Parts: sequence; structure tokens; C-alpha cells
Amino acid sequence: MPPRLMVYGVEGVGKSTFGANAPNPIFIPTEDGLGEIDCASFPIAKKYSDVEAYLSALAIEKHDYQTVIVDSCDWLEQLIWEELCRLSGVSSIEKVDGGFARGYTAALAFWRQIVDALDSLRTERNMAVILIAHAKVERFEDPESSAYDRYTPRMHKHATALLTEWADAVLFATRKFRTESENIGFGKERTIAVGLGKDGGERVIRTVGGPSCIAKNRYNLPYEIPLSWDAFINALNSNSNQETTNLENVNNG
Repeated sequence: MPPRLMVYGVEGVGKSTFGANAPNPIFIPTEDGLGEIDCASFPIAKKYSDVEAYLSALAIEKHDYQTVIVDSCDWLEQLIWEELCRLSGVSSIEKVDGGFARGYTAALAFWRQIVDALDSLRTERNMAVILIAHAKVERFEDPESSAYDRYTPRMHKHATALLTEWADAVLFATRKFRTESENIGFGKERTIAVGLGKDGGERVIRTVGGPSCIAKNRYNLPYEIPLSWDAFINALNSNSNQETTNLENVNNG
């Protein structure tokens, strides 16, 4: 089956470019973030019903697209909240269903409609799915150690939990840096970050979660790969070929 990916990271790291290099992609944009990227795209969704209409069009109309990309999920979340507020006749997600954070739970019904529609495109139209999101730094209270900060998708925790469980891979896009000590005089030093790439930091994808970020994959990918669709597919195919070889060795043994 085609992969279901969630790619999140800081602004400008190359998340949309990653998606644009997937096979014959079409974007469902909820923000004006494509810039100069030359790719097929629906008009920017201004309300939740726009997103529903775009997914429906991909499901029923004739087309040759092989990848659908939602860019971005955190802006889509705002559209979901606005729709909830409209249906509930309130001014804030905090007031939906009488408050007490019930609005965030109610929003999950909309997210389930989205992932159900995406799953249908995957199974019925053989389309890969890429969800793009921005990142935020969140305090994580680890019950086994001291609390620490880590990167997570910039969405409410309920939506993040649903989407990260649904996706086959959650990939954190970032830049690699190393630190150096710099003498600033008077016997003092300061630590500075130095980029490992030509543009101020080699762009990579983290495929396994840890103290610094949420990430996962069901493909046994390397912990870190370059931020490009070709690198992702090469790693995916390499692992698939290795698993096939291992299975053949077991059968022959």
C-alpha cells in the first residue's frame, strides 16, 4: 500500500518541497505556503467544507494524481475549530459543548472524517498521503526521568495523538548543527551553533522518536536520512529488499 506520512518541522526547512517531489502530487493547501514551488494544487481552503470538497473531488473525478498532500494540518485544525464554533453558535473552541475543553474532543470527529477520506483515496485510488505540519516546542513530563522540552506537531494534543497513531511514519524535519566554543575575550567563551550544510544546516529527517522530538516509522528506516523524497524512497526500498532477502533465507534454511 502507498505510505501515509506525517512530516513536521520548523518553518522553511523544506517540508512542502519534500511533498512536491513525491509521485505526481496534488496539494490541498490550508495556508499560502507553497511559494515558488511548481506543483498541482487546489485553491487555498478558507473553510472546512472546502477541504471536504477537494477530498471528494479526488475520490470521484478522473485524474492521474498519485499523492495527496495536506499543507498544513495546524492550519486545517483552525478551520475545524471555526466550523465547530459555527455549528455550536459560539465564538471560541473553548466554549463548544459548554466548555471544559470538550471542544477539542468534539474536533476529533472532524479529524476522523479527514483520515477516513484519505484512507479511501489510498485504498480506492492507490494514492500516497502526506500530512504536513509546523513544529512547536512542548514540555514533556517524563514519568521515568526529569521533564524536558521536545518538538511536536503544532496542534492540540488530541489531534496529534490521533494523526501520529494513524500515520505509517511520523517524520521530524530539521537542520543538523554542531556546537563550537568561541573565545570572546577576558578568559570567557560562548557556545555557538554551526551549520553542517551550505545553507546553514544540513536538512534531515528523524524517523525515530526520542527526547528531542516525536517520530516513528513502521518500515524499520534508519534513524536519520536526508530531507528528500528520493532519500526516503531509497531507504524504504532498501529496507524492503533486505526484509525480502531475510525471508528467503529463512525459507531456504
